[in-house]
Amino acid sequence: MRYHLNSFLALHQAQAQTRVAKPIGPGLHGMVIHIDQNDPIVMKMALGNAENLIKFYEDKGEEVQIEFVANGPGLAMMRSDSSPVKDRIADMSHKYSNVSFSACQNTINGVTASEHKPITLIPEAKIVPAGVGRALELQEAGWAYFRP
Repeated sequence: MRYHLNSFLALHQAQAQTRVAKPIGPGLHGMVIHIDQNDPIVMKMALGNAENLIKFYEDKGEEVQIEFVANGPGLAMMRSDSSPVKDRIADMSHKYSNVSFSACQNTINGVTASEHKPITLIPEAKIVPAGVGRALELQEAGWAYFRP
């Protein structure tokens, strides 16, 4: 079993994407929403906050980019087997091209090892090497940070 888990972890690490944070400029806003709790109420509230923010800036004729970053217990938001909001994430991904979802590779590695089985993510989730690192990169590019 150990060989299988190590192979799975290596595959996930190879798939981890290095995404460049898009700098924020005039008329363009960026919000990183950090999900670090396995709490369906928090997840639903965060998704609602994102939709409200999109409407706020649409009404002003401005653009906003939103990226959800999940790590630690918050990874449950993006797990295909346990996400209480996976249908809503799918709907939002189809409706809004300016919303993205990032899952922490470090957390995936830890959960895979502790559960002794590979975990799968929802199709909308992209893997980043470190969730907190991704949040920092976005902030350094001018994005605002929000943790519901």
